[in-house]
Amino acid sequence: MNNKEFTSELAERLGYTIKDTSELINSLLASMTQELEEGNMIAVQGFGSFEVKKKAERISINPASKQRMLVPPKLVLSYRPSNTLKDKFK
Repeated sequence: MNNKEFTSELAERLGYTIKDTSELINSLLASMTQELEEGNMIAVQGFGSFEVKKKAERISINPASKQRMLVPPKLVLSYRPSNTLKDKFK
């Protein structure tokens, strides 16, 4: 399902226009992005939680040349599904 199909389906279920639903989705995603950029965790009941984690720097070895390289630390987005969602897919 792509973005257009998702927006259409959600608009139909909510009884809103596609334009209003699209604005609602964009607003939600912008708010979530802002919170994650600030380092906050987002928990959606029955769905899961989103969190930004810092990966430590590490040493990596190129298998072809056997050269060692230092990989700098970076921030990654992690998602942990809720137990309710996990149970639905068992």
